[in-house]
Amino acid sequence: MTAPATAMTEDKTTRESAAARRRSGGIVGAVSATAVLLGLTAVLVLLAAWHITQGTSGIGVRDLLASFFGQDSSLAEPGPGARDILLGSRLPRVGAGILVGIALGVAGVLFQSLARNPLASPDTLAVTGGAYFAVTVTTAFGITIPMWASGGVAFIGGLLAAILVLGLAGGAAASTTRLVLAGTATAMALQAGTSTLLILFSEETTSLFSWGSGTLNQLDGTAAVRSIPVIGVIVLGAILLSRCLDLLGLGDDAASVLGVPIRSTRSVGILFAVILTATAVTLAGPIGFVGLCAPVIARLLARIVPVLGRHAVMIPATGLIGAIIVILADAVLRAIVGATEAITLPSGVTTTILGSIVLVLLARSMRSSGPAQATSAAKSTLIGPRRAGLVIGLGVVVLIVASVLGLLTGERFYLLGDGLLWLQDRAAPVIDFAFDSRAPRVAAALAAGAALGLSGTLVQASARNPLAEPGLLGITGGAGLGAVIVVTLIPGAGIGLVSGVGIVGALAAFAIVYGLSWRGGMNTDRLVLIGIGLWFGFTSLTTLFLVRANPWDTPTLFTWLSGSTYGRVWADVAPVALALLVAVPAAFVWTRELDLLALDDDTPRLVGVARESVRLAVLITAAVLAAVSVSAVGVVGFIGLVAPHAARALVGARHRRVVPAAMILGAVGLVVADAVGRTVIAPAQIPAGLIVALIGAPYFVYLLARSRA
Repeated sequence: MTAPATAMTEDKTTRESAAARRRSGGIVGAVSATAVLLGLTAVLVLLAAWHITQGTSGIGVRDLLASFFGQDSSLAEPGPGARDILLGSRLPRVGAGILVGIALGVAGVLFQSLARNPLASPDTLAVTGGAYFAVTVTTAFGITIPMWASGGVAFIGGLLAAILVLGLAGGAAASTTRLVLAGTATAMALQAGTSTLLILFSEETTSLFSWGSGTLNQLDGTAAVRSIPVIGVIVLGAILLSRCLDLLGLGDDAASVLGVPIRSTRSVGILFAVILTATAVTLAGPIGFVGLCAPVIARLLARIVPVLGRHAVMIPATGLIGAIIVILADAVLRAIVGATEAITLPSGVTTTILGSIVLVLLARSMRSSGPAQATSAAKSTLIGPRRAGLVIGLGVVVLIVASVLGLLTGERFYLLGDGLLWLQDRAAPVIDFAFDSRAPRVAAALAAGAALGLSGTLVQASARNPLAEPGLLGITGGAGLGAVIVVTLIPGAGIGLVSGVGIVGALAAFAIVYGLSWRGGMNTDRLVLIGIGLWFGFTSLTTLFLVRANPWDTPTLFTWLSGSTYGRVWADVAPVALALLVAVPAAFVWTRELDLLALDDDTPRLVGVARESVRLAVLITAAVLAAVSVSAVGVVGFIGLVAPHAARALVGARHRRVVPAAMILGAVGLVVADAVGRTVIAPAQIPAGLIVALIGAPYFVYLLARSRA
């Protein structure tokens, strides 16, 4: 045989072998996918069967089986029979749980795939926040809604919120970072608006707090049956997008080269996710964390079962995982506390607690949780030192003016001359009293705002994620949980005790998060996932205590959890001031290391930076700053997210400039928010944390519109 003929034969053999391997791989992949989906379905069926056997009546498994075969043994007793209870109560509840889990799970995987960010969730486009806000508005203001349209209020609210976010971000074709950040800002603003209405209209909205955490209680199965075709069609459509979603994971440029229509794919995917989320909220209220947890669990399991990495398998698998989380959480709760007691507890609380435990365990067991996401710190445009210096100088002037105005405004307005007389100890008693009470509040807002701005900067640089904030370290959740436990167990507890326990809870939560995240080294993605899991878990426990607490204590707790300077004295400012005296010089010493940490894990090591020790020191500093700010203003979450982003948009990415700019912006934001909250509805007050979100969100979106990620 000649050489060319031999070469042709070998080439043909190679092609045939490659084709055979592809066929073999395809067969193996199909078998693996089928096995995974069947296994998840079997788990869901078993959990649903267990769930159906639970209930408030004395009807058990034997009665249900008898009614299934047409022999209802309970008919001889007064009251509804087993068949009536099964069809009228238990099946609607378990059916709603399955449908909500599937809808939120698929919506979550769509959001995360389109945003290419493991922190994205159905809240990314503020769908849940919009639905909750719409229902709260109609309830607070007594707006009469026909019975047939009552379920559509949440649906319409969620859709309008998503449309607003898309418009602010520049449409579905906007960059994923811009879309995620605009959605997060809008969600926080809507949450702040909802919390404000819950505080101001506490009597009218008492029942909404439980609904706002999600509930599977169903009057009948009508709503669940109506949602089946909607969820089914959307899930099928999402599966048809699988190939495009797989390619989008390579990046927009690569996907476009491979023929993926980026704009239409993203538009359709977002529309699908919004409809699924709005349907779930309409059916069972805002059940949180499922849309975030289920996709993350699926991706973590993909490291063990690689076929889950393909969206054609991941989408239905994530839907099943979401349903498993909801049903398992509800069944475990009913088994522990009893079906009667479980009716009074929000289903979303137990769902979140279970999901957070699973997420932490999986993230802990995996070596890595996925590719790291760069923050906007690594993408900001270069800005000259002259402009940066001008911005920082102007910020200092604005901060001074805001502080002075904070002293002069409130239930009663005073003049600058009154303030000068107070400083000289020559003012009238009424003026002395007013300024003596306002000065510590302004100082608390100034110090805490600066501390939170610096803390957020340190966390975002360390975690390298555009959604990172001090809450990712468990600080916010730990502080809130500690405070609520004190108020619940110790009636009449003073603000000093509440704040002190809040600090202890915040630092303890950080220690738990960091300890669980360490596994032969610190992986930022693992830290983020575990931090999110514990954050949501602590927040759910806080909600559980609030629901079980004395209803008269709820507005007070809500106010503290929303961030407030009410009743602060100079002693509350001292811990924050001391922490800043230590942390600010350290932050300026670390500016080079922060620039390197914001890039990736390899660059610091290559240039000789002790990455792990520096990151630990940075995170401890951020945790202490955020924890002591609790003593001054309660729980304020938005400053730590928005101040670093605003600073980078104004002065560039170099942390030598970002650190002072973020501190100034955080201080200005909280001082202004405190002054507005004390003034707009005086003598009543709105918590500063809510005003921060209401004012900061539009400004944050404005900065996003000006910058180009």
